Amino acid sequence: MSALVSGYGKTCYAAIFEERQDYARALALQMQICDLKKEGFAPDVLLLLEHPPVITLGRSGDWHNLVVSEEILRSRGVTRYHVDRGGDITFHGPGQLVGYPLLRLEQHEQDVHRYMRNLEETIIRVLEGYGIAAGREEKLTGVWTSSKKICALGVHISRWVTRHGFALNVNTDLSFYDLIVPCGLVGKQITSMQTILQHEVDLREVAEELTGHFGRVFGREMIPIPVSDLQDLILEADASRGS
Repeated sequence: MSALVSGYGKTCYAAIFEERQDYARALALQMQICDLKKEGFAPDVLLLLEHPPVITLGRSGDWHNLVVSEEILRSRGVTRYHVDRGGDITFHGPGQLVGYPLLRLEQHEQDVHRYMRNLEETIIRVLEGYGIAAGREEKLTGVWTSSKKICALGVHISRWVTRHGFALNVNTDLSFYDLIVPCGLVGKQITSMQTILQHEVDLREVAEELTGHFGRVFGREMIPIPVSDLQDLILEADASRGS
């Protein structure tokens, strides 16, 4: 499916976090930005980061797909959260590039199915640049290569403002997926860029490549911004809201 080319002229700040971000803290940041966007904070934002080991369960998920005990989770340093994104159960952790697009979709972009396909298209183009052939599986979300899932998607859209997003396995320790039935799909396997290419991949480089492809697919003018500058903008917008 071709990408939805739209929104040209819209600004999207791309913030790449250098340090791993606690899941709850990143979720709170998403909520803060999205609340501001609903009140007129203009720029779209793409957050790109890593999390410490964490398992999340989406709205349509079932904790029965967590197949180990709390004791085993603690022994591996894994926390867990039930969140309001779509989808079932998934893992986030070191070596995985997680992206949270916080966009206000314009009227001609307000199609949830097309939004999901465009997220997939972005990842497919990134992988193509590394010589990895990837695509979609019929009736399933995410990005797949050789019948193995390499990128999971799960989003929340309220008043056409998006949050949550995607998780691309770059150098991820795939043994963490033994703790769950990934995405609730029995018998489906998980892979990573490192596994396919047989060498470690520069996560920052992948983030920068993804930023460019995201802008082209979604028709945004991508502006890299230091995390500290983004935080200052949020504080200013929050202060203006309260004045």
